[in-house]
Amino acid sequence: MKRSRIKAARGECSADLVLKNGNILNVFTEEIVKADVAIVGDTIVGIGNYRGNREIDCTGKYLTPGLIDGHLHIESSMISPLEFAKFILKKGTTTMIVDPHEIVNVSGSRGMDYILDATEDIPVNTFVMVPSSVPSSDVEINGAGKFLAEEMKRYREHKRVLGFGEMMRFMDVIDEQEETMDKIRAFEDMIMDGHAPGLSGKDVQAYRTAGICNDHECAGKEEMLEKLRAGFYILIREGSGARNLGTLVTVLRDCQLPLEQCMFCTDDKHLEDIEREGHINHCVRKAVKLGIPVAKAYKMASYYAARAYGLKNLGAIGPGYRADILIMDDLKEVNPKIVIKGGQVADEQWLSSFSYKIKDETLLRTVICDALTVQKLSHKKMIEDHVIEMVPHQLLTICRLEEIPGEHGIFCPNEEYTKLCVVERHGKTGHVGICPLKGYGIRNGAVATSVSHDSHNIIAAGDNDADLIAAVEELRRIQGGYVIASEGKVAAFLPLEIAGLMSLDTAEHVQKKVQEMVALARKLGVPETLDPFITLSFLALTVIPDIRLTENGLYDVNDRHFLQVFSDELC
Repeated sequence: MKRSRIKAARGECSADLVLKNGNILNVFTEEIVKADVAIVGDTIVGIGNYRGNREIDCTGKYLTPGLIDGHLHIESSMISPLEFAKFILKKGTTTMIVDPHEIVNVSGSRGMDYILDATEDIPVNTFVMVPSSVPSSDVEINGAGKFLAEEMKRYREHKRVLGFGEMMRFMDVIDEQEETMDKIRAFEDMIMDGHAPGLSGKDVQAYRTAGICNDHECAGKEEMLEKLRAGFYILIREGSGARNLGTLVTVLRDCQLPLEQCMFCTDDKHLEDIEREGHINHCVRKAVKLGIPVAKAYKMASYYAARAYGLKNLGAIGPGYRADILIMDDLKEVNPKIVIKGGQVADEQWLSSFSYKIKDETLLRTVICDALTVQKLSHKKMIEDHVIEMVPHQLLTICRLEEIPGEHGIFCPNEEYTKLCVVERHGKTGHVGICPLKGYGIRNGAVATSVSHDSHNIIAAGDNDADLIAAVEELRRIQGGYVIASEGKVAAFLPLEIAGLMSLDTAEHVQKKVQEMVALARKLGVPETLDPFITLSFLALTVIPDIRLTENGLYDVNDRHFLQVFSDELC
């Protein structure tokens, strides 16, 4: 094979495929070069004048490297890895670096094994980071328990494992907590992803000294500058819940900073947003509109990301590089007309040749909880109660101390105060946390989901117990997903059978069903200022201020203590 590639590179024999007469973006020199691209198998063998067994006329077209997403969670798409790969490939993403901490929180090593197996033969290059922060805090109950260094080390030698995933427990790093330092020592010769929102001063120096390589949580100028100066790679995030690209790219442009340490990621981006605006191609398009030179924007989306993760044969159109190439009409619009993946034209016929059948069926049975009852949903009313107030267009919440409605000393939800509950669903404690929620607005109904970051217990919000019980009971029946109930009956549901996080169905089906369910939630009063499912799914994540609800009670994130603790007095 090497000999035939060399002969084809010298023009002594025909290449398998030649892209003729295109305008090639050369990421090494930042030039546009008019030439042919010769491909043998999955590898580019030459740029120049070539003949091929198959030729595609690219006259007037632009050729760029395939795009790379530097950090994402497939589970957030709610579809299987294969379906997700097909979906993003059409947008020009040919490589993704995934952190499966959502499914590992639910199912531990079985979840990790599934991700590695399910991404082995899919139409996108997939590299995996071993989750480092399972659980993300010690105040919730997840399915897996602790995913410690000894278990993590089993995956070090896998050919597609690059290191460990986002170290969300950054204070444990700085405080040199022993379990966390064991993980760092186990992966110190590999890439260690970071996650440190708001970290500053000498704590930034300490976090980098520990060996953490990058961060995707920068939200503002000073934070990004401080982390760049400390040597971190910065992943500029543009997802569904967190959109930092506009702010950060503007800083890079205005400060005229070098871009070699910067790349793009989506982190968590949902199908509807990918379909509407794009994936990493959206990041390139937006960066160019904000004034980043075209060649630099593409390098951030390909070459720089490949270098940061040590992917030496990806991220460029050049001899010896993987033949992952986008063919498009306009570099600034970033809408691929043809995608070449590993030397193959990624058309519907080729994509339909991929299939995957889940091997570990225990991943389809992860909702283990008793039936919800009115008694378990009872919440004592105080003179003043702690209330979670939602912030429009944000994942942040506000802690309020207010008088809430009630009868006979028990909280009764109304149009202003919704009942929020978190139901432990991993078969461990059976606890149900309850609190008032302000700003959700649902009337005559309830919304429930088994997607609840990061421990993924069931979270539900409603204005009456009958609908809450109906919604949670349906989640038990379908083994996870999205449910809306109204008038005591199930009004709509979307099964997410794989660990209660991902569907066995197609991307198109999931996307259509989510659209229908969001529209129904709007009719029931959930405002346009928040996503009825996505926003709800973060209300139990105890690393985002100010206040969160877990199955164990109401938790103050800022002061790191419980305000109201689970009690079985009413249960």
